[in-house]
Amino acid sequence: MPVAKTELEVSELVHRIQRSEIRLPEIQRGYVWKPTQVAKLVESLYRGYPSGSLLFWQTDEAPQTREAAISGSAEKPAVVPLYLLDGQQRVTSLHRVFTDHPQAAIVFNIETEKFQNQSAATAKDPRWIKVYDVLKPEADQWQLVGELHERNPGIAPNEISKRLQKLAAIPGHKFHMEVLRDFPYDEVTQIFVRVNSGGRSLKTSDLALATLSARWPGVLQKLEEEAKHWADRGYGDIDVTFLTRALTGAVLGRGLSAWSHARLVAATDDELDRGWATVRRGLRHLVPLLQNNLGASHSKLLPSMVVLLPLIVLLGEREAEQLDGGTADAILFWFLAATIRNRYSGSTDTRLGQDIPAARTEDPVRRLLDNLGVTGGVSIGPDDLAGRTVGSPYFFLSFLVAKEAGAKDWWGSIGISAAAEGSQALEYHHIHPQATLKSHPEKYSKGEINDLANLAFISGKANRKISHRSPRDYFPTLGDQELTAHLIPVDEDLRDADHYRSFLSARRRLLADAMTDLLERFRPSWLSPASESTDPLSGAVLEFEWYDNTTGDDVLLARARTNSGTWLGTMSAADLEDVVAAAEAGVDGDLVIAGESTPVRVQDELLEVPIGPFVVTGTLPEWRKVLERERGDSRPIAALTQPEAERWEGEQLIFPVISAD
Repeated sequence: MPVAKTELEVSELVHRIQRSEIRLPEIQRGYVWKPTQVAKLVESLYRGYPSGSLLFWQTDEAPQTREAAISGSAEKPAVVPLYLLDGQQRVTSLHRVFTDHPQAAIVFNIETEKFQNQSAATAKDPRWIKVYDVLKPEADQWQLVGELHERNPGIAPNEISKRLQKLAAIPGHKFHMEVLRDFPYDEVTQIFVRVNSGGRSLKTSDLALATLSARWPGVLQKLEEEAKHWADRGYGDIDVTFLTRALTGAVLGRGLSAWSHARLVAATDDELDRGWATVRRGLRHLVPLLQNNLGASHSKLLPSMVVLLPLIVLLGEREAEQLDGGTADAILFWFLAATIRNRYSGSTDTRLGQDIPAARTEDPVRRLLDNLGVTGGVSIGPDDLAGRTVGSPYFFLSFLVAKEAGAKDWWGSIGISAAAEGSQALEYHHIHPQATLKSHPEKYSKGEINDLANLAFISGKANRKISHRSPRDYFPTLGDQELTAHLIPVDEDLRDADHYRSFLSARRRLLADAMTDLLERFRPSWLSPASESTDPLSGAVLEFEWYDNTTGDDVLLARARTNSGTWLGTMSAADLEDVVAAAEAGVDGDLVIAGESTPVRVQDELLEVPIGPFVVTGTLPEWRKVLERERGDSRPIAALTQPEAERWEGEQLIFPVISAD
């Protein structure tokens, strides 16, 4: 089967996608590039750097398509269209630049020859010019040279002219193209998967969706309509990616993995139909259960969405009979227990491969609890909450117990709600202000300051009104009843920063007791009552500290605490960022931690980094979020006391990176 090779100029590519002569098959993912990536592409074309080739498919069929993320209405094609298989991000980005799309307002610095997205600063700086103003058809180069020279008299007109001519030549840049002709849709999908599995790989969910699109045309529209249904009801995290995972789980009986697309190809139409019916039916039973019986009104409250997958199968395939209260409570008990035990923080595919089949048995909740290792009620102790922050699943429980206790906002006296908007939108507030604790002689650690026992749920307006005031000052304006509803101790001695650690201990006890009571309320009657805590991460704390080194690599210090002691180790912050970037392409790596080279693994879309007593695990967005947070809170390298390199010899615990502080 022939593969034609040709070239097209950038300007022609832009015109063809506008005329719908270039279209996106349904197997394509959505447009995901950020303005920074668009700026880098324009800069590459400006400097003549290689910018890759494009892969198209030409067919007489009429495959399902998706709309390109471009502005303006697309025209009807006058010729048989080409379907873009590889290069969507680049072609769409160029169309956006050439048509002055607001999210591709790339500007060029006539002095430094740098590119970036337009900002308030560049708008005021006379050296910057919008790339679109140079590329638009009516642009007058001589007039632009004159205006730029007038604004930048220190730059010679000839130099300005040369740089603008170089910029204006971008439309003539030629992309190498390969066009597949007469390949069937299923084979094109396999090519798409292989192409996008090399270099910067697609996620397994993207590959599964591509396979489903070829195997079951029209599935993307089904997923998008279902996602909109739940977004309108506060569960926007039930998006196309999540629904793809749910459908794959219902059809294959386990989580997503590298082999999922091959198994999906072999699925029959009946299996796909039944799987989709299971997902839709399961969600329509599960979400109201979470909203009405548990108080989880919005999906943004949930620490993990993966934990919903076995329950979707359980409820979606359940016989059409009344759901009794005991079974409903048992389902929510497993949901809470699996959430706080971080059931899917590692080996997600393997564990879903255990839990989805368990959800299909005659006694599903009992089997699910067996998989979780829960043989009795779940008790939460104060030590389980020590060192936990906003990333911990216990933070979710702290909201639930405060809401159940009748906690109200400290400004409008309205019950706390994730649905509040504007100035009433829910935020978490440091009860003892950070500024006071950071400068206190007791030298409270970052983990102590951000401990969830120091956080209360109030509106943004109330948060700003309180600002940096001490509890000694603002507690009297609230009254003991308001404090008690938020599970805050009313002992006046605990309102001073001198007694902050005693405050944390007292509030942890209140929170832990309330959380245990919540779990007990949902505990199945056939489980024995809660005893002492068995959380494997009880007493485990991980803190990161970023040290800015102006003369070399920045350093990231990891401080890990367990019941057996404290471990300290450093690593290159740049090397860790490189590991995260490599993981984007599904590539394992190595990282020197505490002077020792440590293997880093990418598994089930999770990055696992062994750090002292922990195997720290999380999705790539979670890792990036933590690194960005630490960079923003960096300290000078002079403040770092370099610990001695220390090898960890004991067993390592799975620790979610999002729970690190």
